[in-house]
Amino acid sequence: MDMLTLNHVTKAFGSRRIVKDISFSVPEGTVFGFIGQNGAGKTTTMKMILGLLQADSGEIIVNDKKVRYGQNETNRYIGYLPDVPEFYSFMTPREYLVLCGEITGMPRNEIAKKVDELLERVGLAGANKRIHGFSRGMKQRLGIAQALLNSPKLLICDEPTSALDPVGRKEILDILSKVKKETTVIFSTHILSDVERICDKIAFLHQGEIALSGTLEEVKGARGGAGLEIEFLNPKDALCFGELYAGGKQENALKLRYEKKTEQDMMKIMGILLENNMAIQRVEMLEPNLEDLFMEVVSR
Repeated sequence: MDMLTLNHVTKAFGSRRIVKDISFSVPEGTVFGFIGQNGAGKTTTMKMILGLLQADSGEIIVNDKKVRYGQNETNRYIGYLPDVPEFYSFMTPREYLVLCGEITGMPRNEIAKKVDELLERVGLAGANKRIHGFSRGMKQRLGIAQALLNSPKLLICDEPTSALDPVGRKEILDILSKVKKETTVIFSTHILSDVERICDKIAFLHQGEIALSGTLEEVKGARGGAGLEIEFLNPKDALCFGELYAGGKQENALKLRYEKKTEQDMMKIMGILLENNMAIQRVEMLEPNLEDLFMEVVSR
């Protein structure tokens, strides 16, 4: 089952089209990476999913119900973590989450249990100081706890790791990879290594359009094959091979790199090496990564 579906969604502000006829779906129980440069239209799309902006055309469906601008029926299924979450900084994390539970109408006998569970999950069970003394990473973790308070079916995170150090990023990614057992996650980011670490399915948004989408394997496969790197034992063989098999990039005097090579190409290359008795240090197939794909997309 798909927890979220967008069908031909478009949004413009004046004459400027921000989102251009995009369609994608997010399967239940996955972490979905929503990738794009700043200004690509990611935040606008998420605001339409939340019903905070009205789409000019198309439809958005959350948990089999259509999103309607200005109405919050579908938002009862959604938890949202903005890029910079705001809190009542004079409160402790427990006080703040209890208040949120009361405001949203959670039964009082459930609030304390749920708050304890979430503070433990995000690593803030022993944090009794006021929120104004929290680091950025601690605030992001508290924001996730708040977003999960009402057990949403869909958790939307807008750039949750963008301003964090490596330790803080790892903490947030570990939390998100665990919560997918209970809730579907949309992870908006431009940090590609984070996407490769935790996402099951992704979509590249470029200039308001979906440039690539699918599972990580499908998207990497769309690049047309892995690269190939050959390291020789002497510069003479490297130079000779470069003349016999054109198209390589000279990394240094001993190393050649080729883009988008298939297994058939590999067999041909190995044949040339053997026929000419060339001495090599190594031959390595280089799997395409998201950074390579991202640079291809944005350079089009």
